[in-house]
Amino acid sequence: MTWLRTSPHAALIAAIVCEVAATLSLKGALSHAWLILVVVLGYGAAFFLLALCLRRGMAVGVAYGIWGATGVVATAVLSVLIFGESITPVMALGMLLIMAGVALVEWGSHRVEAASAPEPPHPAASFEEVGG
Repeated sequence: MTWLRTSPHAALIAAIVCEVAATLSLKGALSHAWLILVVVLGYGAAFFLLALCLRRGMAVGVAYGIWGATGVVATAVLSVLIFGESITPVMALGMLLIMAGVALVEWGSHRVEAASAPEPPHPAASFEEVGG
């Protein structure tokens, strides 16, 4: 369970859940005023958890992209289930493009990390060249 306490991904998932709950509660608050409490607490928790994700080492562009895109898609899908809203083919295409864009950002960030990692010494390097 250490992973949950140290992983930026665990904090990001929790931030997304809080943000989606808060966003969906906005609509519910139109007829049930007490849901404003869920909105305020949900957005507060989402930003706290997003900051925690960044503190744990995830790049801000990657974290924000995943957070925003996943939030948009999850909110749209859940609004169909909860509020009976509809998703048009154009909206579905847009959501696919959003997810593809975030996947490319995530993939690109791993390529940057790999390129900036220090190279291990060449196996043929002598002991003195490596610092011995």
